[in-house]
Amino acid sequence: MDKVVTSGTFSLDGGTWDVDNNVWIVGDDHEVLVIDAAHDANAIVAAAGDRRVVAILCTHGHNDHIDAAPELAKRTGAPILLHPADAPLWGMAHRHHHPDGDLRDGAEISVGSGPDAVNGTVIHTPGHSPGAVCVYFPALATVFTGDTLFAGGPGATGRSFSDFPTIIDSISHKLLDLPGDTVVHTGHGDDTSIGAEAPHLQEWIERGH
Repeated sequence: MDKVVTSGTFSLDGGTWDVDNNVWIVGDDHEVLVIDAAHDANAIVAAAGDRRVVAILCTHGHNDHIDAAPELAKRTGAPILLHPADAPLWGMAHRHHHPDGDLRDGAEISVGSGPDAVNGTVIHTPGHSPGAVCVYFPALATVFTGDTLFAGGPGATGRSFSDFPTIIDSISHKLLDLPGDTVVHTGHGDDTSIGAEAPHLQEWIERGH
């Protein structure tokens, strides 16, 4: 597993912010899955090296998580996968290139071959956006949460297409049931774990964001 931190901007509702994004590369010595192709296709291609990119998985459709996806797909031939509920957000960033496949709740994602193969499960976790997903790899004791869950609480819900009660429902019923030692790899910032975050659910509800 590799992490590439890329820098760019996030734009929505008339505002633009500078952001650093975590791009996750999961696989073995021969093939990899890219989670969130953010900002810099060159950096992602370099990190993948000579390994085949089997898919470009988008945890959600905000432009800072998908802006490099079409270029990466062009250079690697990998399909872009997105939950269909985030198609409107995708369309704000890319009018002439569409995702190649849908991410559905419960879908299985496999990468690697032989004994090194790992299988992940897509978990639909709306709230930060309608089509936000996380990907859980039991064998790695890892969940990739995009902007649904961070160290310190839920992702932002104060913009269009987002809803705080919905993200709380997603986290409490779909993520906090995972084993406590599950590492949480986020879309921005530092890692955390399910066990570290679970005790704070009521605090998040009370603060309301």
